[in-house]
Amino acid sequence: MYAPPQDASYGADGPGMKTELIEAVVVTVVVALGGVLLGVLWWWLAPHVPLVGDVVDKSWVVYLKDSEGEQAVGVDGTFTLLAVGLGVLSALVVFLWRRRGSVPLVAALALGGLLASFLAWKLGVWLGPTKDVLAHAKSVGKGVTFSAPLKLGAKGALLAWSVAALVVHLGLTALFGPRDAEPVYGQQGAVSEDGYGAPMP
Repeated sequence: MYAPPQDASYGADGPGMKTELIEAVVVTVVVALGGVLLGVLWWWLAPHVPLVGDVVDKSWVVYLKDSEGEQAVGVDGTFTLLAVGLGVLSALVVFLWRRRGSVPLVAALALGGLLASFLAWKLGVWLGPTKDVLAHAKSVGKGVTFSAPLKLGAKGALLAWSVAALVVHLGLTALFGPRDAEPVYGQQGAVSEDGYGAPMP
């Protein structure tokens, strides 16, 4: 019997490995570039940590204006919440684009989220106030409040994007992904009542 030729990039159960790897590379790059958005949002929305410069014994010192403030915790929390939100969004977009779970896609989401978080961290710090706090204090003057450099204290926040994306994508795949076809019984080759596989007369 003649069988029509099939596209080599697709198998019976979906795209072939070569196609899946190409899609995974695309997902990794696109998700990683999303770190630019995360970095800008973090720099824009994160609370400022107020510092004050003073002169003690003819030397400049810098200290927290509010030693009991929770702005530093808010900086980490802002990064984490934004990363989780973008992780959920990226997982949803990938699932709608390719309604099928696969190891390359899941790995691409995890790696892309990690790269995006790292890029966002570095970009936010670069956009934020200068790291040279002494020079900054001298430039604004004694007793004048200024913002501390943007700093990510809890490095575990760098995993927030990846974890959120993996959980959401796996959940969507489990709930709405394609199901394996049920085996059909009673057709040729099915086990007969005598247990030997031959059809009963």
